[in-house]
Order: sequence, then C-alpha cells, then structure tokens
Amino acid sequence: MTFEIPEPIKVWSQFGHPILMWALFALTLYALYLGIQWRRTRSADKDSKKELLQKDFRNRHYQLGSLLLGLMVLGNIGGMAVTYINNGKLFVGPHLLVGLGMTGLIAVSASLSPLMQKGNELARYTHISLNMAIVGLFGWQALSGMEIVQKILDRMF
Repeated sequence: MTFEIPEPIKVWSQFGHPILMWALFALTLYALYLGIQWRRTRSADKDSKKELLQKDFRNRHYQLGSLLLGLMVLGNIGGMAVTYINNGKLFVGPHLLVGLGMTGLIAVSASLSPLMQKGNELARYTHISLNMAIVGLFGWQALSGMEIVQKILDRMF
C-alpha cells in the first residue's frame, strides 16, 4: 500500500520551512538582545543591577534559547523532509550544509549552559562566539533561502 500526499499539500508545504526560519531568525535576534541585557546585568553596579534583575533577562534568554534549539532542529528536519517529498532527493549544496552546521552549532552552544551557570568564563565566551557565528550564518541562510523560494515560485507560475 502506498500513501500519496495530495498535490496541494505538497506544493504549499514548501513554504512552511522558510516562514518558520524567518520567524526563528527574528527570535534569534531577540535572544541576542536578551543575552546582551543579561551580560549587562551581570556587570552592572549594585543599584542598576537590582533594577535590571527585575526584568529577568537571564531566564528569558535561557528559555528562548531552548525554544530556538528545538525549533531549529525540527525546522531543519522539516525542510529536508519537504524537499525530499517534493523532489525525491535532497539538494546537497551550501544552503543545506550551512543549515546542518548551524544546527550543530546551536546544540553545542546550548550544551554550554550548565558550565556557564557554574561561572565558567571559557564556556561563556565560547557560547557567545558560537551564537555570533549562528547569527551571521542565519543572515546568509535567509538570503540564500529566498533564492530557493524564488525558484519554487518560478516553477509554480
């Protein structure tokens, strides 16, 4: 018994990955903001620190980072699945390889959280460096992904 996915679902499913990834890119920039605010809080003078701590930047950054990790993994797998379903193959090129690399980087970055909570500065600087690389790569992915979306649209119309 074979299962055939209806054509409209196959066609429109191709836009789920780009929409999710653009939302994740925006959330990544917000997570960057929260991380900077948490770092600012950690180094603030006593009076400023008390006020900044009330904004709970640390927990918000941690929770958003966890959400980003999960959604990036699922978005990456989903993008590959939809590509395979629609084309019978994956297109191994820079967009796929950079996306896989970013997924690995965010996993390593998130895994450093327990060490950072214990005050390990090397883990903290590694976390920051990995995340800056992710932000840069994400910007490139957004542009290269829009080229792919344009090719899909050209085939549709």
